[in-house]
Amino acid sequence: MRRTVLLAASAALVAGALARPADAAPAAPGAFVHPGVTVSKGQLDFTRSKVDAGAQPWKGAFDQMRASKYADLNRTPRPRAVVECGSYSNPNLGCTDEREDAIAAYTHALAWYITRDERHARKAIELMDAWSAVIRDHTGSNAPLQTGWAGSSWPKAAEIIKYTYTGTWANSGRFATMLRTVYLPEIINGSNSNGNWELSMMEAAVGISVFLEDKASYDKAMAKFRTRTAAYVYLESDGGLPKTVPSQNLNTREKIVKYWQGQSTFVNGLSQETCRDFTHTGYGLSAISHVAETSRIQGQDLYATDVGERLRHGLGFHAKYQLGAGAEGRLCGGSLKLGLGPVTEVGHNALANRLGHAMTNTATLTQRNRPAASNNLFVAWETLTHGDNPA
Repeated sequence: MRRTVLLAASAALVAGALARPADAAPAAPGAFVHPGVTVSKGQLDFTRSKVDAGAQPWKGAFDQMRASKYADLNRTPRPRAVVECGSYSNPNLGCTDEREDAIAAYTHALAWYITRDERHARKAIELMDAWSAVIRDHTGSNAPLQTGWAGSSWPKAAEIIKYTYTGTWANSGRFATMLRTVYLPEIINGSNSNGNWELSMMEAAVGISVFLEDKASYDKAMAKFRTRTAAYVYLESDGGLPKTVPSQNLNTREKIVKYWQGQSTFVNGLSQETCRDFTHTGYGLSAISHVAETSRIQGQDLYATDVGERLRHGLGFHAKYQLGAGAEGRLCGGSLKLGLGPVTEVGHNALANRLGHAMTNTATLTQRNRPAASNNLFVAWETLTHGDNPA
């Protein structure tokens, strides 16, 4: 009888595992789609058509982007051989310059696509060429995060230029070498710091892997991303405690609660950094949405997995408090540090508009924040590219 019960239990476990293929990290696509990092050609075409028609919110978002410092055609690149970044930007030797030049390259790539003004394409190329000619390393305690932030914007710019610009980009190979040898090694093995670090690092690693058409790195980054996402946003289906990243050895309740900023009551959508502050939590949620969007473009939709559920609940949970709901005593001791940032457009468009989930708080916050600008780190112009975009 005991043997029969054990066999039945084993069969049930196997059946359960086989019934949940979405829990496995998706394999790299057989052929990568380009442009395919966070924004697709279909999305770019939709955006361009709306801007050309003067339709809102896209025209207003485009005007905002064009008026920003990142769209300045007179911008001078400020590359460094070694970018040194310490905690809280001390020291800051090239860190702001690198991040903002990368955002500027992406901004000019978008401006090129929408306007077909070749000056913007050439400025994007100038920025990418300047850095690929010079940079050799990132150092300092924040080097992995810095590499993740800048490395998230570079491939978005490069994908648009390489695959849509009809002029020449003679140094595209050197730029690819920069991503392969300077950026990818710094981020691909992940981080055991707060979860937003590894999520941003994996966003960069996934985007770089798409541009390089590196299937092995894509798979490695996606696997780390799936594990980290599950450990970053809690779902009640996780059980009494949040999931953990094995390498962090958070093997007791005490260790987990400490890592979750002292929070011991767990509810749907709570993040590992909620009780730290909403700004860092927003970094993590944004990176989750960017990787999920890239996966969708590449033909393996993570929105349909637990990643989508965690993102949906994470956005809704934090949007509620960002909109003004008071914190209950059981949440972060009744005190919250708000400041979620311009991070809701991509997830809201995918989950509410495309998949039909009711996301009232997220929708309200998204509308209130339009047009979403840049956080000057790795998020930029998402009302323009993803606001109510059906492509």
